[in-house]
Amino acid sequence: MSLILAIESSCDEMAMAVLKDKRNFLSSVVASQIDVHAKYGGVVPEIASRKHVESVTVVLKETLEKAGVAMTDIDAIAVTKGPGLVGSLHVGLQAAKALALTFDLPLIGVHHIVGHIYSNNIDEDIIYPCICLVVSGGHSELVLMESEFEFKIIGTTLDDAVGEAYDKVGRVLDLPYPGGPVIDRMAAAGNITYELPKPLDDGSLNFSFSGLKSAVINLNHKHVQKNMPINKDDLAASFQAVVINSLVSKTMDALEQYGVKHLMLAGGVSANRGLREAMEQACTKNSITLRLPPLSLTGDNAMMIALAAKLMYDNNEFSDLSLGISPNIDIENESRSMKWKK
Repeated sequence: MSLILAIESSCDEMAMAVLKDKRNFLSSVVASQIDVHAKYGGVVPEIASRKHVESVTVVLKETLEKAGVAMTDIDAIAVTKGPGLVGSLHVGLQAAKALALTFDLPLIGVHHIVGHIYSNNIDEDIIYPCICLVVSGGHSELVLMESEFEFKIIGTTLDDAVGEAYDKVGRVLDLPYPGGPVIDRMAAAGNITYELPKPLDDGSLNFSFSGLKSAVINLNHKHVQKNMPINKDDLAASFQAVVINSLVSKTMDALEQYGVKHLMLAGGVSANRGLREAMEQACTKNSITLRLPPLSLTGDNAMMIALAAKLMYDNNEFSDLSLGISPNIDIENESRSMKWKK
């Protein structure tokens, strides 16, 4: 039996979880800061790190109490090492190091996106080879995995990540932060009536959402200037339809090009109802097996860090106390750096 305490603090959530063995979670606690950052229309890094300092001990206490364990019962400490906000990552890492040093426990540094990908491992083992579409506020990537902990980026965003585009459009439409979930709900109520450009229709597997975002901003600005009403539900539906078409079509192209029949989604935007429905339809049409993470694991959380860390723990893949944060760490580097994969 193993007990892993996982810590995730890459952005504006301070999260911790206790994993027993492979998939038995004894607790999971997330201290969100959405209400704090909503007034600014986005995450303010300095505020995020300060709030993490205030909440880290409270979250630790609650996580252990809910799990019914003490620190002396824990076998390893897992922590997000990057990518993410510098200050936020530092708080989580220093807490993890302090616990590892105090209780003489092994330390496991986990890549944030690897955690998102392995949230799909919550119910049953991932089937390889597979492709994972990672979609979040900071990432839009197609990742090919030919085996466990083997990551190859075959498509990425050339500018804005899809979640970032959603939030920026949300601000233009005066929607509450974060804009993504609100736009998803509005899109379901609206109709596709506004003509918007198709992004990066170049036959590649890369994404681009900056031009689409600018088109929505300009369209809204013209209506305001001319004092013409704009149907926000319809605009949300039109915007989301273009985004989803780009994500789905390029993902299907990737599966065909690499001869892969298994697809996963990961990241905060994988909770988008419109995307899930469209991807399910496309996978059914193309005889692709689709795996979707539970909605509870789409946002940043410590359970996903624990799931990835468990594989590393079983293969003695530990970090020493010199581990530092890596705000822009490349996911492909994880494959190359794993000792048990060499």
